[in-house]
Amino acid sequence: MQLTDNHIQDINLIAAWLALDEMPHEGEISAELAILAGHSVLPNIEGAVALAKKFTLPLLISGGIGHATAVLAEAMAAHPLYRQINTQGLSEAQMLAEIARTFAALPDAQLLLEGASRNCGENAAFSQRLLDNHNLQPQQIILIQDPLMQRRTDATFRWQWRNRSDAPRFINWPVFTPQLITDAGMVRIVGAPPQGLWSLERFLSLLMGKYSACAMMSRATGQKAKDFW
Repeated sequence: MQLTDNHIQDINLIAAWLALDEMPHEGEISAELAILAGHSVLPNIEGAVALAKKFTLPLLISGGIGHATAVLAEAMAAHPLYRQINTQGLSEAQMLAEIARTFAALPDAQLLLEGASRNCGENAAFSQRLLDNHNLQPQQIILIQDPLMQRRTDATFRWQWRNRSDAPRFINWPVFTPQLITDAGMVRIVGAPPQGLWSLERFLSLLMGKYSACAMMSRATGQKAKDFW
């Protein structure tokens, strides 16, 4: 498919909407925990780890074996630093924990691993269960996911906690907002270093799939279109 300037403009609008960003751009953060949901976008993962390192935030990593597991392993195998990590048989949470240790020397005491979830709904449900099992009730949580899944993940986590009086405030942070540009006649993704980003084909496939999923969720929860735009 040949992307026109109008196509790129529309794609960038959708990508910016999906990459829900509520992170304060200056000053200290007041969250007590960060949750990183498993995926394969390495610059996003590194941003989450760097944030946890900078603010000494406990980092809950959620991800078992899912649709992104093989893609994550491939991205790590192609990376000059992470190729040394043996990913065979590891869950996404275990792989991301190895990145945290390798990239930022994050200590195990700072990590909480949830390695059974297979999808976004289970990321939320099993993360809640893990926090309950550790008697943790953070009031503010930074929620980090593949930027194209950030808005959907926000809705899923808030839905999981909807009936809880101790529900935390989720602060969404996609780390970066991906955009397309045309460079020397070629379309490429910008917003983060290219190492470990999606292929253009995967980016477009995920973007349209997640946009459709968010639209369906908005209808299911009764939210109006104006609430999303």
